Amino acid sequence: MKVNIQDLLDEAQCYDTVRELRWPEGRFCPFCESRRVIRRGFANRSPCQRYECKECQKRFDDLTGTVFEGHHQPLKVWIICLYFMGLNISNRQIAQELDLNEGDVQNMTSCLREGIVKKSLK
Repeated sequence: MKVNIQDLLDEAQCYDTVRELRWPEGRFCPFCESRRVIRRGFANRSPCQRYECKECQKRFDDLTGTVFEGHHQPLKVWIICLYFMGLNISNRQIAQELDLNEGDVQNMTSCLREGIVKKSLK
């Protein structure tokens, strides 16, 4: 019996974790940093929460302004990829485990590394 690691993670739990890590003190607008933020439903039948800022009226979601924003892979694939990177697994092995193209994994790991570097420079 073969177990697919992607079946072991819940997409909703990944979003909950991103929210907790991103906003430990409560949600705020990534554009104006106001805390006057309201929920505006979910994005495309996913657990990705949408928000609206009552100060600047801009809309954003859980991934706005993160390395995960604007990519086609589900969040749980990114989380698993990050986990594998922490185990020092090669891009080729990650691609095999996640059943992805090696070039896609190369792009993902580059984005994740770049995001980590930007975060550590702040």
